[in-house]
Amino acid sequence: MTQEEAKSKIAELSEQIDHHNHLYYQQDRTEISDYEFDQLLNQLIELESQFPDLKLPDSPTQRIGGTVTKTFEAVFHKYPMLSLGNTYSTEELREFDKRVAKGLGDSPYEYFCELKFDGVALSITYENGLLVRGVTRGDGARGDDITNNVKTIRSIPLRLSGNYPEVFEARGEAFLPKANFERLNKEREDLGEETYANARNTASGTLKMQDSSIVARRGLDCYLYSMISDSEELNSHELSINKLIELGFNVSPTFAKCQNIDEVIAYINEWEKKRQKLPLETDGIVIKVNSSSQQKLLGFTAKSPRWAIAYKYKAESASTVLNGITYQVGRTGAVTPVAELQPVFLAGTTVKRASLHNANEIERLDLRIGDTVFVEKGGEIIPKITGVALSKRPAATSQIKYIVKCPECGAELIRYEGEAVHYCPNTNGCPPQIKGRVEHFIQRKAMNIDSLGEKTIAALYDKGLVQSPADLYSLNYDDVIQLEGFKELSSNNLIKGIQLSTQAEFESVLFGIGIRYVGKTVAQKLAIHFKTIDNLARAAFEELIEVPEIGERIAESVVSFFSDQRNQKEIERLKAAGVQLELVEKEETILSVALDGKSFVVSGVFEKYGRDELKETIKQHGGKVISAISGKLDFLLAGDNMGPAKKEKAEKLGVKIISEAEFDTMINANAE
Repeated sequence: MTQEEAKSKIAELSEQIDHHNHLYYQQDRTEISDYEFDQLLNQLIELESQFPDLKLPDSPTQRIGGTVTKTFEAVFHKYPMLSLGNTYSTEELREFDKRVAKGLGDSPYEYFCELKFDGVALSITYENGLLVRGVTRGDGARGDDITNNVKTIRSIPLRLSGNYPEVFEARGEAFLPKANFERLNKEREDLGEETYANARNTASGTLKMQDSSIVARRGLDCYLYSMISDSEELNSHELSINKLIELGFNVSPTFAKCQNIDEVIAYINEWEKKRQKLPLETDGIVIKVNSSSQQKLLGFTAKSPRWAIAYKYKAESASTVLNGITYQVGRTGAVTPVAELQPVFLAGTTVKRASLHNANEIERLDLRIGDTVFVEKGGEIIPKITGVALSKRPAATSQIKYIVKCPECGAELIRYEGEAVHYCPNTNGCPPQIKGRVEHFIQRKAMNIDSLGEKTIAALYDKGLVQSPADLYSLNYDDVIQLEGFKELSSNNLIKGIQLSTQAEFESVLFGIGIRYVGKTVAQKLAIHFKTIDNLARAAFEELIEVPEIGERIAESVVSFFSDQRNQKEIERLKAAGVQLELVEKEETILSVALDGKSFVVSGVFEKYGRDELKETIKQHGGKVISAISGKLDFLLAGDNMGPAKKEKAEKLGVKIISEAEFDTMINANAE
């Protein structure tokens, strides 16, 4: 087959596959069997493998994945993805309506209502009709670029036809349908693997997988609920929804336009029970003022729009029997009691266990084995026991006595003054603590040894090969190859991954060694202040509390950690292994003196720069970044969605407020 023939055939097959995909996902009908569809797809895959230069970015084969992404780039949203204010009562909803009416000066308005789906918010950008980027919500200002994974969701068009804005953003909620979630859990159960807790978290974890082919097999779906562009055509939310439908997006047919708040409440009541029959989990209703111009008039608070609110349904509850209590020991030695329940179906999943947190919670609930208990799912995700049906309590029951010895190693439990949690003090002899510390050490935020996992660590521990993080660096090929499931390639990859981890930055190592109360942010501050592990180890309590944001509890924990001889030996072994235990100072680049002597406060979201990037740029041009606005401040660099309080204070004190464009002019003028 010639290049031209292949090009023509690829175009023909692509058109056929796109047609059948559209019928299936947008119109819920089919013209061919699954087998016939797979044959068309296989033909296309074969042709694209023979002629790779003919494979297009919107090819239907993108749906099956295959791209491996090691890291996800952070991307700033052009239009911030703000969170919504929540309410659980119709009274508060009517108060919201009063605020809307007041804000609009009693002009007529209407609402647009949609179900609030329990999934993962996505921003999908199209340019000239082609999907170019898919990004998670993240913190609202920026999210992770997961484009390759988004392309595997078959209900999301890769290329549009018809009339559409040159550039626009479609927003939606990616989710794992209940049927696919159940199928996935059945597969894991058959393999003897732990099942997933709920569909929402599974969808979130799936979208962050590095291998897009695995994402494709999970069978995610997506409901689109908003279209944003600079176009003036879409002057209402209703028009935005209709445009999405017109362009072939998957929009849930559950929306409704309501003329007043009474109609909104009627819609909420209608869907309270009906929602259980939907193919995905829901936890409420989103209510928006329909008119775009009225939305602009109402504006935003610092965190959420004034023209929209989410009504949350109360958590679903059920009753079941408490069969017993087991106890789990964590990395820090914290002992958590877990209620073992008679299985009960609740909010879309079968609940068998629920955390009881600590001894105080058991006492507060006055739990007895055999009790009929009430179980809720907070946010329809985490099960918790909320009470006991005392009328159903069996005779001759007695209060539960909290254990006094560790269920794993038998050590006497301790309880620190002022804390509700019991701890096992056998730090270096309790198996879950030892394995937990190693698991903490290898995680992505610490040493990032992705070739290691919980099961492998357990196997290494059971064979006596790993008793501490430092033991990892003594492993060799012969140690690893004996583990179940390991072959030559996987063994070499594991050893290589461990050796590569010695390049991790000091702050990551400091977080990874697992000092109590020292999280990633605290580890960073300690690393910057003390520069080396030796300096930190020698630091006295008084010196530690002088570090910004380091309180007495953290300081005591750090001193205690380094005073333990076993920890000292562990640090020496990590040093010997070549692990980075000192800060590598980065040479500061001076680009100009355009901002010499000038001070800046940076606030808001920027189009060209990230916040940290902006601060670094200011320093590179001789300026200084400070955190608070005062009369001595030279400039407030203001981005979108800056808090009104900062602007007001700057104006009051006569501080000059500049835009991102004005800032660029300041630093470029000197360069020219």
